[in-house]
Formats: sequence, structure tokens, C-alpha cells
Amino acid sequence: MPPTAPDLATPLTVKTTRVDDITPLLTLVDPENPLAFVRRNDGIAGVGTALRLEFHGASRMRDAAEAWRRIAANAEVDDEVRLGGSGLVAFGSFAFADDSADTSILLVPRVVLGHRDGVHWITRIGSVDDVAAAAEQAAPTLLGAEYHVAMKPGAFGPDDYAAAVAEAVATIGRGEASKIVLARTMEGKLPEGADLRVLAADLATGYPDTYTFAVDGLIGSSPETLIRSEKGELTARVLAGSSARGTDAASDATAALELATSQKDLDEHAFALRSLLLSLERHATDVVSAETPFTLKLPNVWHLASDVRARLADGASSLDLIDSLHPTAAVAGSPTRDALAQIQRLEPFDRGRYAGPVGWVGADGDGEWAIALRCAQVLPDGTIRAFAGAGIVSESVPEREVAETKMKFKPIVDALERALPDDVGRPLPSRPAWAAPSVG
Repeated sequence: MPPTAPDLATPLTVKTTRVDDITPLLTLVDPENPLAFVRRNDGIAGVGTALRLEFHGASRMRDAAEAWRRIAANAEVDDEVRLGGSGLVAFGSFAFADDSADTSILLVPRVVLGHRDGVHWITRIGSVDDVAAAAEQAAPTLLGAEYHVAMKPGAFGPDDYAAAVAEAVATIGRGEASKIVLARTMEGKLPEGADLRVLAADLATGYPDTYTFAVDGLIGSSPETLIRSEKGELTARVLAGSSARGTDAASDATAALELATSQKDLDEHAFALRSLLLSLERHATDVVSAETPFTLKLPNVWHLASDVRARLADGASSLDLIDSLHPTAAVAGSPTRDALAQIQRLEPFDRGRYAGPVGWVGADGDGEWAIALRCAQVLPDGTIRAFAGAGIVSESVPEREVAETKMKFKPIVDALERALPDDVGRPLPSRPAWAAPSVG
């Protein structure tokens, strides 16, 4: 469902200014509704809301792409930095399924704070008065008290999940699909007034090589790049096939080798890579990927990974690209239509924005989008719902797939269930001069 015309009628005024330094980005965002997309301390964070657009249904990403073209064409942008993430940007998060009850969004903040390749900037969006007020709000604040959240299986517990895996294997054996990705949930209750930046900061610290994101209550650290578009260059990273890390150097090396030679995991990976390449070919030329995947080491897991590079051929925006690429076989299965039908049959819950695209888009259409994995959704009543899934193929064993989902829950569950420290809060640097810049 496209946004109404008044949402797009008023041109946005945008000014990006280079600054000397920026306090860690996550200290500057709203404790109750943080907005950020960072990796290795590079990225952007948002404060306030200049514009919020909501979308539903099968055309949600196409509607977003069209709305964004109109917004960007009308905007008045003064950008002295001209790096990815400077100038006019919108954060986005989209539902996994066409029929999801969850709302997909594009959100333009009042203030965007960015850091990339050693360059720091602040972008102010809106009228002069709005910009001044928003800049005052962009001061660093202490992270709130640590909290402990006991996470328990959701409606789809380990035993039910194992039974669903067995049914998926039987379905594949009947030739009704080649791969089916099944997810399950865990849930807990946040304490009143919980500072959600604490969760995001722990994920960013523990998993620096992933995309740590916080968009409209969806918080996580994803290792998988759906698409990055920059000046005609496209990159993506496909992950499919997983193994737990070893307990010491020798067992860790053995785990990586076994994953790299596992036919079951290689088949699962091949489905995911093939689906992305086929979807990308309609928009790109010079599509290149390695013949065999490499093993990617994360703190809690080994993944089979393939990096893909290409040249954009048709002027598509990153929103157009995510519409074409989603859902990949890494999060749905193969063939896509058959796998989605099985997910709807076997999973007793709405995935919401889990496994959907999350990231940002700039005025020129370039952007950076991850797949929303290793994440949790904060609900209005304070419930926090974590998600994890596994790719099921003909060789899958239910008990092993349950163990894989447990391994993938680890980033979120560890961050939420950590022991409380003796001291509460974390001291942060005092407010820097750039937090209230002149508006001129």
C-alpha cells in the first residue's frame, strides 16, 4: 500500500556538514527507539523523525522505491561530504512475507550522524527551527542500566521445530521443494524503561564484522549483505551452511574443514547463491563470484560464504534491487514459490521483519542492505521476540537443525541473559561541540 500524497508533498531540506569527530554513534540515539546501521564502527545513526512512510503487501518494496524517487527528486540537498550515507538518507526495514501483518517502513530522521573511512559528518533535515531542535537532542547520554532477560522458547519450541524439520525433509523427498528454511522463536520480557542501546551496543562490540542494526524496534547483528550499491558497483555476500565453532584451536580448524567439505552444506549454499545470481542478472552485468565458497569465522559460528560483485546495468535503485532479490534461498528456500508455501504451512507465526531487508537508501538510490538475521523484535508490551532459522535439505537431521538454531540464537540470547554487573550504567564522553552546530 503506497503512502498518501501529503506524505510526499513537502520538499525536504537537507544539509550535511563535515565535523572533526563523533562520539560513538549508539550513545546518541533514542534509548527507547534507537535508529542505527553500523559495521566496524562505520555507519549512520538517526535522531528524531522528519518523515515516516509505511508499506504493506506484495508491492511494499516497489511502492517504497517509487515513493523514494519522488522524495529525493524534490529534496533540496547540500552535501559537502558526498560519501555513502551522507546527504538525504532513509533507514528501512521490510517484512519478510507479502501477507505479513507487520508494517514495512522508510524512516528519514531529523538528524543523521555518520562515520565512514575516517570521515565524520552530521546531516540535518527539515526546517531551520526543526533542525536546531533536533541537533540539541543529539547529545550523548549514558547508556542505561544493564538488564537480564530470561529467554524461553516461543510457541514453536524445540520439539515442535524438530517435527517440522522432519516434515520438511519428507516434503523435499516427495519432490515438492529442494530447500526449505524454517525458523523458530524465543521470547522474554524487557524491564520497564530498558535502554535498547545497551543491547545494540553489546551486539556491535561482540560482533564487529556484522551489520548491527536498530530500526523501529528490530535490533540485531546480521552477517549477510543482501546488496550494497555504490556508484554503479554492486556487492553482496551469501551465507548458507553453518557449523558451531570448536572449543580449541584444533577442534575449531576441524569444524571449519568439515563444513567446507560437507555435501549437505555445500548443496544448501549452492541453492542460496544460485537464487541471488539469477535475481541479480536482470539488473547487472559482469556478475562475478568464486567457484567455491569460503569459510567465514564469526565469534559463535562458521559459515559457508560467497562474495558476489557486479556492475549495475539498468539504473535500478537499491530499493529496486532488494525487491528483486528478496527472498533469497538463504532465508526462504528453493524453488522460492514452493518454499514460501511450505514456510506458511509449517511455521505457526508471522516472521514480521525477521529475514527481510534492513538498511538504508540515499538520495541517488545507492544504499546498503543486510538481511535481518540474528535479531529480535521489541513489541509494544515490552515482549522481545528473537528469531533463528536453518536451511532444510534432503540430508537434514532434525536434532542437528535444532542445534543450529540454538547456535544462531546465541548473539541475542547471550546479550539479553548476561549477568548483571556490580555497577550500573556506562560512563561516556562529555558532550562534544558538534552536538549543537550552527544552522546557517
